[in-house]
Amino acid sequence: MAANNTTEQSLTKKVWNLATTLAGQGIGFTDYITQLTYLLFLKMDAENVEIFGEESAIPVGYQWADLISLDGLDLVKQYEETLKQLSEQDNLIGTIYTKAQNKIDKPVYLKKVITMINEEQWLIMDGDVKGAIYESILEKNGQDKKSGAGQYFTPRPLIQAMVDCINPQIGETVCDPACGTGGFLLTAYDYMKGQSASKEKRDFLRDKALHGVDNTPLVVTLASMNLYLHGIGTDRSPIVCEDSLEKEPSTLVDVILANPPFGTRPAGSVDINRPDFYVETKNNQLNFLQHMMLMLKTGGRAAVVLPDNVLFEAGAGETIRKRLLQDFNLHTILRLPTGIFYAQGVKANVLFFSKGQPTKEIWFYDYRTDVKHTLATNKLERHHLDDFVSCYNNRVETYDAENNPQGRWRKYSVDEIIARDKTSLDITWIKQGGEADERSLAELMADIKDKSQTISTAVAELEKLLANINED
Repeated sequence: MAANNTTEQSLTKKVWNLATTLAGQGIGFTDYITQLTYLLFLKMDAENVEIFGEESAIPVGYQWADLISLDGLDLVKQYEETLKQLSEQDNLIGTIYTKAQNKIDKPVYLKKVITMINEEQWLIMDGDVKGAIYESILEKNGQDKKSGAGQYFTPRPLIQAMVDCINPQIGETVCDPACGTGGFLLTAYDYMKGQSASKEKRDFLRDKALHGVDNTPLVVTLASMNLYLHGIGTDRSPIVCEDSLEKEPSTLVDVILANPPFGTRPAGSVDINRPDFYVETKNNQLNFLQHMMLMLKTGGRAAVVLPDNVLFEAGAGETIRKRLLQDFNLHTILRLPTGIFYAQGVKANVLFFSKGQPTKEIWFYDYRTDVKHTLATNKLERHHLDDFVSCYNNRVETYDAENNPQGRWRKYSVDEIIARDKTSLDITWIKQGGEADERSLAELMADIKDKSQTISTAVAELEKLLANINED
């Protein structure tokens, strides 16, 4: 294990150092990691031929050996032709090289990347090591504010806690309809792979259990490679490049784990016209929620990161929330703090629900009020969510109006929720600073009026005093 750690650290450092060199030449981190992916796949194919005597999956004339012998403009020309040829292939290769383009046009720097990759044997490297190196690169990319890649990266401790709660089982199908770099699928795979020694079940897990969708070609490349390096989807990538919201789901799944993109649909996207949707809306998150509700098998379960507006938005939002309570068991909502995502100021929640039974009660865990996380000084770690996962599995309220008004784990009956304005799920009961405020709205308004009158009286008295001073 120590050797693995050394390998991982030294290789990661090597990858970083080169990234810094290229950044000085105006080559951004996202472009670097994409080219790294294209070249790494070629190198691993060559190793597969050399070490295991397998037939190359890459067409003749466009293999690793055809690249490493070249320099200068000949190298750039060969590389660009290789990318074009491979983007037209089927199955895994076509997915990894989706709309592939060269972003390192200076031959000397392209050669540097190729040389670094050529110095290592990647294929025989432990899958966890290869995977960890690549994941660390993806995380680094997520931190790069200029690249905007943070939108594709969900904090891994949050993913781990969500998977621990959902408890996917080998033999089940798992889908992420907005998969980014594949973090949810990978974590679900790691969770399930030790559950059975059956070759049939393990093959199913590797080749058929996982399904991911993303509409950004670059992200599809990164996700496919991420899974491939972990030994998943070795013939066919489980990731497809398409817009999840454009059409009805073709197959239903057992488990959904997702963090769909916040904000509006990208410019140039097709308008959503889904007759299967419960209600028509321009809200991207509400459409993703509808899509995922329709994707689940009866008895299937989901854990989804969604912004606050999904909890309280009127009109379409209320219609969808009512349908969610009626046809699904929305049993748990985790309120997340700001400062855990690379996109700043995001207020989000995790909704846990299953299909087939109506909601009777909703358990809320407030991990937001008086919780401070930053990416620099107090980064979210998995242990921060231990209490939530424990509460999730043992449904005993920690909130008590008398004895523990700042308890973070509290349940509400579905009748209490339906009675709220617009069936709002946006609930906070802990007063900042740790004191609960149980006053009614009428009481709060009366208090505000009293205070405003007191202030008005004080201002009038002060004005009198000032007038007297001026007269003197």
